[in-house]
Amino acid sequence: MDLGLQGKWALVCGASKGLGLGCAQALAAEGVNVVMVARGAADLQAAVDALRQAAPRSSVLGVAADITTAEGRAAALSVQGGPGVAFDIVVTNAGGPPPGDFRDWEREAWIKALDANMLTPIELIKATVDGMAQRGFGRIVNITSGAVKAPIDILGLSNGARSGLTGFVAGVARSAVTGQGVTINNLLPGAFDTDRLRVTMAGASAKTGKSVDELADARRKTIPAKRFGTAQEFGAICAFLCSVQAGYITGQNVLADGGAYPGTF
Repeated sequence: MDLGLQGKWALVCGASKGLGLGCAQALAAEGVNVVMVARGAADLQAAVDALRQAAPRSSVLGVAADITTAEGRAAALSVQGGPGVAFDIVVTNAGGPPPGDFRDWEREAWIKALDANMLTPIELIKATVDGMAQRGFGRIVNITSGAVKAPIDILGLSNGARSGLTGFVAGVARSAVTGQGVTINNLLPGAFDTDRLRVTMAGASAKTGKSVDELADARRKTIPAKRFGTAQEFGAICAFLCSVQAGYITGQNVLADGGAYPGTF
């Protein structure tokens, strides 16, 4: 299937590894020009170099910056050699806050979680959505978490911040921009084989006394697919949501979890 994205420009956050990298790879494979943003300069440069080799027909640029800061967002939106604020696709993504016990979190921890996982996506939407509407095409995909639908007790910071973003998107995705070719959706990963999963497992291990391997095996057994997801298949879902074929999908929370969530809705 031709996704109709050849020559578009995409901003992908948290793109040096994990799910963000999977999204960047899938978009570049469709001929999308990609601006990859991440904090770690060395990992980012390695990812940029690899993607340039894998997708030679696409322009691939890297911005080593903290997207959760105003300065980082300004750098990403005005990258030299890129489209400035004229992005056709924006994939928001920031590392989740640490696991723990809510009794231990002070106000600073909550503010940091909100900045990264709620306010930063909102700022990126605000900076790009009107330009998308004026040009008649736009796709915004927010990488959130399956914990929005099925909260995980040790991920309270993430549960709260990402649920706030979900509520915001539910309203703005149905605003006037929808009729101008712009869609905004959330993509909710369940258990994917990423660094984030390993950090969460380590937190659970510290809390329960069970080994990480033991917890991982038990987690796999709860997933009907009997495995963890891959960044590549996650990226493929993201690329479809960005496609011209997905123009009738907006304001949705697309759950990719191997069937783990047991609810009807």
